[in-house]
Amino acid sequence: MSGTEVVERARAILGPAHVLVGPVDTAPFLADWRGRYRGAALAVVRPADAAQVAAIVRLCAETGTPLVPQGGNTGVVGGAIPDGSGRSLVLSLSRLTRIRDVDPIGDSLTVEAGCTLAAVQAAAEEAGRLFPMSLGSEGSCQIGGTIATNAGGTAVLRYGPMRDLVLGLEVVLPDGTLWNGLRSLRKDNTGYALKHLFIGAEGTLGIVTAATLKLFPRPQSVATGFLALPSLDAALQVFAQLRAALGDRVSTAEILSESQLASVLAHVPGTARPLGTIMPWYLLVEVTDPMQGLDLAARLEDLLSTGLEDGRIADAAVARSQAQANAMWKLRHSVSEANRKSGIVVGHDTAVPVARIPDFVTRASAAIEAVRPDARVVAVGHIGDGNIHLVAILPESLRESLRASGEPLDRIAQAISAAVHEQAIALGGTISAEHGIGQSMRDALAAFKGPAEMALMRGIKQLFDPQGVMNPGKVVAARH
Repeated sequence: MSGTEVVERARAILGPAHVLVGPVDTAPFLADWRGRYRGAALAVVRPADAAQVAAIVRLCAETGTPLVPQGGNTGVVGGAIPDGSGRSLVLSLSRLTRIRDVDPIGDSLTVEAGCTLAAVQAAAEEAGRLFPMSLGSEGSCQIGGTIATNAGGTAVLRYGPMRDLVLGLEVVLPDGTLWNGLRSLRKDNTGYALKHLFIGAEGTLGIVTAATLKLFPRPQSVATGFLALPSLDAALQVFAQLRAALGDRVSTAEILSESQLASVLAHVPGTARPLGTIMPWYLLVEVTDPMQGLDLAARLEDLLSTGLEDGRIADAAVARSQAQANAMWKLRHSVSEANRKSGIVVGHDTAVPVARIPDFVTRASAAIEAVRPDARVVAVGHIGDGNIHLVAILPESLRESLRASGEPLDRIAQAISAAVHEQAIALGGTISAEHGIGQSMRDALAAFKGPAEMALMRGIKQLFDPQGVMNPGKVVAARH
């Protein structure tokens, strides 16, 4: 069947207004927000509900048309962008925005995949509950995308990644079958936990159309602190002390290098240093509890005073108002914007065992310098779960010299990333902790996983999607 016929059949299913073909209409769906990945498509289709998603998937299965699911298009690995062949349909889930059910007694919320993370957070708050997933892109990213990538964010330390927040799923399978697994049960021991196959699969095994999510009591007592530290070893010691004293009340522990903080201060208006002391590392911590009336700020200050006395902490501030807390958080949430304005960004999403973080940063930073002495290295990440984003920032002037020499920028980026990944793997870590595989990490995945694990992954893909139409070229292909 020709591409024109596929488009006409899609129009019959969805109506002409929701099958986009013009270059102006489709452009926002064919490039990622960083401008790194660009593709082409037969059309962008925008179904209104799960039944229409299933009908489009059946069309693609019948005609062998590649299908690329897309949520808020906020990813960084090209997982939602089609290739350049122009043979694919891009399926946008942006119209699936219903809040289907809120259960404050059972602490669950059922939403459609196109709901933004911010909308899900708001629905939970309206019910007097908390949905704890928090990302810098929460106003734009969609819940289906966070499930497809098993998103992490700043609250993983206490609440876990997206995998730990999903109770049930509704999924359209590659043949167009609609699987309703929207269970809100906390315990269900009836065979394989199928939902986990789709969480983190990046749309290669099926399209999530709705999810039942866990809710939690809302924090009533909160304390936010910003610490200046002489080393990463000191940061780990302070973190361990806080966890020993406060347990799961420590909901966030975010590390920033001085180079990263300086980048934010230089490029993001409205930011300022919370402390007068400049040190190599900073730690943003947040302590929360659902009980009202707890003076967590005083408790946090008492604990930090010990670190100040013994030299592990050089300086510290505990927010005395929500405005002060917001200013501290703005520093953390602005790192991506700041880095983009600083130069050519080669980012990484590595994780290592928490105790190996200092070794990793030292070794990986030296490895980057060995590849590109002109790279400036900044670091930010989630110290409590070992996920450190080590970023190499190359000077913008490099683009002109590369144009003159003909050397591709991607080759330099790949060399830097290979050096960083080598150090992460050597320390028992991973090449991707929360961003996913998409296009950018697909080749590196095989080297990381090894033959046996890749064979299992290919077998699962082949079983679910023997035609290979579901988000082809992403993560893992059904065939070698």
